Amino acid sequence: MTRVVVTGMGVKSPAGNTTADVLAAVLAGASLATEIPGLADAGVPVTIGCPLAPFEPLDYFGERELRTLDRTARIGLAAAIDAVTDAAVDGVDGVSGVRGGSGGSVVVDGGLPGERCGVYLGTGGGGFATLENLIVGHTLGREKVPVHAVPSLMSSSTASRIAIRYGFRGPCLTFNTACASGATAIGEALRAIRSGVVDSAVAGGLDALLSPLAMHAFARVGALSERTHAPARACRPFDADRDGFVMGEGAAFLVLERADLARARGARVHGEVAGYGANCDANHIVAPLRDGSVAAECMRAALRDAGLGPADIGHVNAHGTSTPHNDSAEAAALHACFDGARPVVTSTKGVTGHLVGGAGALEAVIALLAAREGLVPPTANFTGGPEADLLDIVHGEPRPVPAAPVLSNSFGFGGSNACLVLNPAPRS
Repeated sequence: MTRVVVTGMGVKSPAGNTTADVLAAVLAGASLATEIPGLADAGVPVTIGCPLAPFEPLDYFGERELRTLDRTARIGLAAAIDAVTDAAVDGVDGVSGVRGGSGGSVVVDGGLPGERCGVYLGTGGGGFATLENLIVGHTLGREKVPVHAVPSLMSSSTASRIAIRYGFRGPCLTFNTACASGATAIGEALRAIRSGVVDSAVAGGLDALLSPLAMHAFARVGALSERTHAPARACRPFDADRDGFVMGEGAAFLVLERADLARARGARVHGEVAGYGANCDANHIVAPLRDGSVAAECMRAALRDAGLGPADIGHVNAHGTSTPHNDSAEAAALHACFDGARPVVTSTKGVTGHLVGGAGALEAVIALLAAREGLVPPTANFTGGPEADLLDIVHGEPRPVPAAPVLSNSFGFGGSNACLVLNPAPRS
């Protein structure tokens, strides 16, 4: 089977805007949740979240281009640029035909072949916040509808902008499997490379839903923690006192390549996407199947795809949203998948919040980074609960473990399940 390696990673997240910052934050194990200005004034019942760490858009875009980009596109495109830059060889930004800069001038160099590179992006909300701002502004007569409104609203816009920037002419696809979207995009890119559709791909996910309407909607469905008086203690994956997730925002992208081609161009390898499984609970539009049986089969499928068994997995980066039903269903699924053993588990959402479409991609980055360091990040705010009878939940401080493959789980509304098996490169 064709091996697919990770040669570039880029992040824009509440935990930081470099992979080093993200790893340091999740290993510290402290929640980044805080009060979000403006939500209380808008009458939103839940006013806390994990906002994006500040970054300077002008480091990535010219002023003219910046005016055409909504917030979601800025975040996602910047993370993708970081990933492609990270895949660089000999000062080239990792792409055949492009050397840095907005819009990219044609310079034929070594790197990712544009004709054989695709873009695979996952998002749960797409341009939701932009649509909200446009509706509010237009209704109140504050502003005219801008000329770039349509491309800003397109959920496929960020993927297209990545392809246009670098001249990637393979498939340019956007997936929406709710909270599993980022993992779905990475898994489908893996399949495309293995099947010969493309030789390389930029794959990941994004969302920016810390807006009044989105937050109000998630609060109404009962998904968000109501611990607004104590933001840093609100997200409590697998804890007995959990009451919902904390919304985060951000993006993460990986550059995936056929292993032989990456080796031929002298690329640095961060690790390997070794397995992928996807299925659907087919149970309820917002609730997981309580016994976790379909999610367990999704994990088994990812392990089979990687040619591994449960005993080969060093730890699990769980979906672990801190919602009562999700965490109990996932614990049951993991218990079943691991044949009754207590797998070593973390949920880094306790630190970063839930990035929705960006969650699975960010957690794939974290899983590779943590496994390479031989450390499992602690689960923030975990003090105990019934799930600890089924799982060995890391909390308090990072746990040293031998380098080994990681299982990363993502489960979304509608019953969409996507699981990845990631194998870290050896420490240099």
